[in-house]
Amino acid sequence: MGSTDRSLPFQIKEAPVDGHRPMKVRVIGAGYSGIYLGIRIPQRLRNIDLQIYERNESVGGTWWVNKYPGCACDIPAHSYQYSFNPNPDWSAFYAPQKEIWAYLHGTAEKFGVLRFVKLQHEVKSCRWDDNRKKWILTIHRIDTNQTFEDDADVLIAARGNLSDPAWPDVPGLQSFGGEIMHSSRWNENYDFKNKRIGVIGNGSSAIQIVPSLQKVEGAQLSCFVRSGTWITNPFGDDVMRKLGLDPSILEFTPEQRQEFVNDPEKFFKFRKLIIAEGNTEHEVSLRESEIQKGAVGIFRAAMTERLVKKPEIAEFLIPSFAIGCRRATPGPGYLEALTESNVDFITDPIESVTTSGVVLKSGRSIPLDVLCCATGFNASRAPPFSIYGRGDVSLQTRFTPYPCAYLSLAVDGFPNFFIMLGPNSAIGAGSLSVILENEGDYIVKCIRKLQKEDYASMSVKPERFRDWDEYCGEYHKRTVYSDICHSWYKSEGGSGNRVTGIWPGSTLHALETLRAPRWEDYDWEVVEGNGENRLRWLGNGWSITHSKVDGSDELGGDPAWYIEPRFLDVPPQGRPEDDEGLKMRPFSH
Repeated sequence: MGSTDRSLPFQIKEAPVDGHRPMKVRVIGAGYSGIYLGIRIPQRLRNIDLQIYERNESVGGTWWVNKYPGCACDIPAHSYQYSFNPNPDWSAFYAPQKEIWAYLHGTAEKFGVLRFVKLQHEVKSCRWDDNRKKWILTIHRIDTNQTFEDDADVLIAARGNLSDPAWPDVPGLQSFGGEIMHSSRWNENYDFKNKRIGVIGNGSSAIQIVPSLQKVEGAQLSCFVRSGTWITNPFGDDVMRKLGLDPSILEFTPEQRQEFVNDPEKFFKFRKLIIAEGNTEHEVSLRESEIQKGAVGIFRAAMTERLVKKPEIAEFLIPSFAIGCRRATPGPGYLEALTESNVDFITDPIESVTTSGVVLKSGRSIPLDVLCCATGFNASRAPPFSIYGRGDVSLQTRFTPYPCAYLSLAVDGFPNFFIMLGPNSAIGAGSLSVILENEGDYIVKCIRKLQKEDYASMSVKPERFRDWDEYCGEYHKRTVYSDICHSWYKSEGGSGNRVTGIWPGSTLHALETLRAPRWEDYDWEVVEGNGENRLRWLGNGWSITHSKVDGSDELGGDPAWYIEPRFLDVPPQGRPEDDEGLKMRPFSH
């Protein structure tokens, strides 16, 4: 037996076992992730001082800042929503930006998130104080131009990968004398009529911008494209056929939307078929898989047919790399717009930008009135504000030469710090929003353990961080994401060899991985003053459920809660192993 000597005499903690100590949690960002945390933290935890800092004028994240024409989700909207708040009233298969923002704002209102949100509050720096076991934040209030400090026991970065705009690295960009805008910094008041418009890029944003601007009266477009990209058939087209819908008609009629409202069973079936199809397409991400080979043939033929008026565009645009190496998108109307007479498809690289337009490497000058930069985001970098962990090591340093986080959530040396949709969080097929929800659930479980068991800090072990890093690198050797292409899925601004954007597995693989935290993968520090007895958190032998609240006669819960039908897990008679609910999900539930 070990020694029972203690440096401090043990004293019972005079609190019930479930009386969780007060903690401060600060969340950076009020988009999809921040809103989810603003729902689940107050629902599932107690004694939490929660604040969500958002630098913009509204919640909604990327769906607030991106307001370019044609902005919409490029996956079925019915699989891009909170699982607990499905929307039967999307106007289109690919819902437009304004509807998605309204859905997010409405969800935040419906579930009480806005009371925790501080708008126009920009986080400038975060630093871990190892003596106090707290994060020290510097906040700039944009509307009053005031700067102040805050502290937190737990810090969560919920700003997402697609929030820091990447401008094209072209000489003379700032010298342009006309209007210049980024897809995420769109000037909604600019009149594009009768203008010479330059669009740089052919990623997801450009693919939506070009069809919209091509239709503007008198507009002349110059599309500057440096690489190929796959334009796919609409995701979920097979599902639409199964349900008797025409996959070429992406808008829902008022009658169809009302039917979804009136018939919840039909709406659920529609949602489930779309989600199931997305989750069963994982094989397309594997190199040389039969589904990948078949898709290449199908989409090459479809792109060639849609570009038949200008076959030279097809020759350049249809890639040699696998489908999925670069984010594939259905791009309704994009290829057709490229073949119109008022669109010039330019593959010659831009040499420089002048006051009146651009100069190509061939020497050709293109006069422009407006330059639209659809050049994406700095997805493979640390956040654009300083975050310092133990030993004053910055996250920027740890994210060099490429970003990595254990299970996409945590970095060793950064205690009580979590990232929502961090490195390797995105998914090639399936629902991103359900991964987001499960990441949030994982973080809530971590906060609860810190709070309930009187731990001052938790930090992922360096060896587990390295194991995850090694796993991601080795896994992606078998996927199309490591093929040769320029993609925000990759390190070094999209040109590196490391896949940093995509989860190493399927959506369902991610859900099972995140289901239950492996506490042994973390190092723990106890709250100062608790002594060496790690079970002091057991408290004074009471539970809140049979304790009186603040000296009143009211109890803190239901002392017989465990026989309530909602909490019962009734097994099937005779053969408990035939529990249908448990057969539907991983058996390691």
